Amino acid sequence: MTVHNELRLLPWSGPDGKPCFLSPATDGGYLSRLADNTEAVQLGLSAELLEHALDVLAADDAETGELRLLAFDLTGALRDILRVAESRGHRLPTASNSAPEPGEDGPHLPVSAFC
Repeated sequence: MTVHNELRLLPWSGPDGKPCFLSPATDGGYLSRLADNTEAVQLGLSAELLEHALDVLAADDAETGELRLLAFDLTGALRDILRVAESRGHRLPTASNSAPEPGEDGPHLPVSAFC
């Protein structure tokens, strides 16, 4: 298991809207898994919303109220995706701790870092 020295930005906010952070001792703890699952749900819902947005925008008869609701939903999804990207970006290895060993082609990241 990998020990983290940095705080992890969680994919949800506190009651006052401020960011929440986790100081995990090791990978795979309950809150880390919950955050991973929440990020996966947020990414999936955002992909579905994007498909819906494309359908609404392609329709000639979209009403103003429907477009306003779509813009509101897209704004929330974008906020979630930016938080996921920021959190995952902070957890990527840095150049100082990810120098490839001789014969390696560079750092190797788990597939989950890109999902």
